[in-house]
Amino acid sequence: MLTPEEVRKIAQLARIELREGEVEKFQKDLSSILDYVEELKAVDTDGLDIVSSVTGLENVQRPDKAVLIDYQEGIMTNAPERKDRYYKVKSIL
Repeated sequence: MLTPEEVRKIAQLARIELREGEVEKFQKDLSSILDYVEELKAVDTDGLDIVSSVTGLENVQRPDKAVLIDYQEGIMTNAPERKDRYYKVKSIL
């Protein structure tokens, strides 16, 4: 079990101010968390592949580059009003 001094040190590192009653509570809570971590360390993981992503996806970002389109005129036919190559809308000011 963690000592009250260790709990205070952890709280100081986390920049958390604890009252005296909270030190006892966190002493129990943090000790139970550390006990559970010790249980996890005992699990045999030899022969298992390291998995950092369960989806199997890799970098899905594409390079950001400008692409000229040749169907702009077809898109602009949907506009109720237009001026040159732009949609014309009412002023909202």
